[in-house]
Amino acid sequence: MRRYSVVVAGIALLAAVCLAQTKLEALEATDLTTHPFSVDFASGGKLRLHVRSGEVHVIGEDRNRISVELSGRKAAEAKGLKVTFENTKNTADMRISGGPRNDLRITIRIPANTDLYARVPFGEVTVQHVIGNKDVELHAGDLTVAVNGPADYSHVDASVFTGEVDAVAFGEEHGGLFRSFHREGSGPYRLHAHVGAGQLTLE
Repeated sequence: MRRYSVVVAGIALLAAVCLAQTKLEALEATDLTTHPFSVDFASGGKLRLHVRSGEVHVIGEDRNRISVELSGRKAAEAKGLKVTFENTKNTADMRISGGPRNDLRITIRIPANTDLYARVPFGEVTVQHVIGNKDVELHAGDLTVAVNGPADYSHVDASVFTGEVDAVAFGEEHGGLFRSFHREGSGPYRLHAHVGAGQLTLE
């Protein structure tokens, strides 16, 4: 009986250690106007972003951190905006919700070398200086993605249900209903970009 108890205790301890090693970080932040959000995140990881509607800028930088900054006429009124962040090994999930509906700019700074998955319901979204796989969708509005170089990609697909695809970086331009284009290449990254209704620009 004693030996059985020791084995059970050992299994429980091992499970706790494995859980601690897997679940690295879980954070929640509000009132970013007086307490800016910033967290360590290693270059080369994967970030899954779910952001409320509005003006959103995702900018890649040469650093191993993720930060969220607020600006615009109603930034001082954004105490109700909330950021939740969970990091498991090299994959992070971040959600940004709440705050004023208009006149608020959300800037998210991430390591430049990041695989980015981003979903925003409505608004004006830009992605700049991000090197890695990119999977970005917007229900309605304007989405602009800086692709760095067409040769960087093994697969590109871009589409709008209603609106215009302006992919100057790839020499493509399509307007109207159900517009899309696909391209295969030899680069290391994949790019998926979609807008339900509006403007999609790859530059």
